[in-house]
Amino acid sequence: MPCNPNPPACEMPDNLQSAPTAVTTPVAMHSAATFDIALCDACGLLSRLRLRRQHHRCPRCAAPLHLRKPMSISRTWALVIASFVLYIPANVLPFLETTSLFETQSNTIASGVLLFWQEGSWVIATLIFVASIVVPLTKLIALCWLLISVQRGERGQQIQRTRLFRFVELIGRWSMLDIYVVALSVSLVQLESFASMQAGLGAACFGGVVVLTMLAAQTFDPRLIWDSQESRHA
Repeated sequence: MPCNPNPPACEMPDNLQSAPTAVTTPVAMHSAATFDIALCDACGLLSRLRLRRQHHRCPRCAAPLHLRKPMSISRTWALVIASFVLYIPANVLPFLETTSLFETQSNTIASGVLLFWQEGSWVIATLIFVASIVVPLTKLIALCWLLISVQRGERGQQIQRTRLFRFVELIGRWSMLDIYVVALSVSLVQLESFASMQAGLGAACFGGVVVLTMLAAQTFDPRLIWDSQESRHA
């Protein structure tokens, strides 16, 4: 058959002809708080809050419901400041006191790290240094930066700040490693008949720092990081 030099134009189906063209438009980002929906911290149930009620409770487990943790910033600041106050005596006061027949020796965290390092126990010295000095100070600085960024309403690096908060929660469980080392050392030394070892006031202050930083991480509401992003899209 001879080839037609002028083929007819292709006719598109009616459903394709009437289909609207896709237009890329920015999608507004809204949180659950915009629609008055709260997540239960106890059982994880999503519930819609009734505006007429002042106090809301989960319909499944009767736990209190909040769109945001009440007074999150002020409570976290109070716990962080108290942690900074206890952090200084925790590193200055005696952490461990060793008593023998001839002398009584008191060691702080820094002197204990140096003692283990000089005796060749580099692994224990590194663990104590990281768990007792680096981890608490890192948590406090990270929480301060998160609080300042939320109060200033910064709209950038939400993902990075959320990951930083998750990192703070992750390393919080390793803060008690130094207390475990002290307890193990005391139990081992008590087996000897001519020496005794007991925790000093610095250990109590350090334990307070660990507890306060863990509570500060719990009272901080990471959803506040994304509230500025929502207000920008609004």
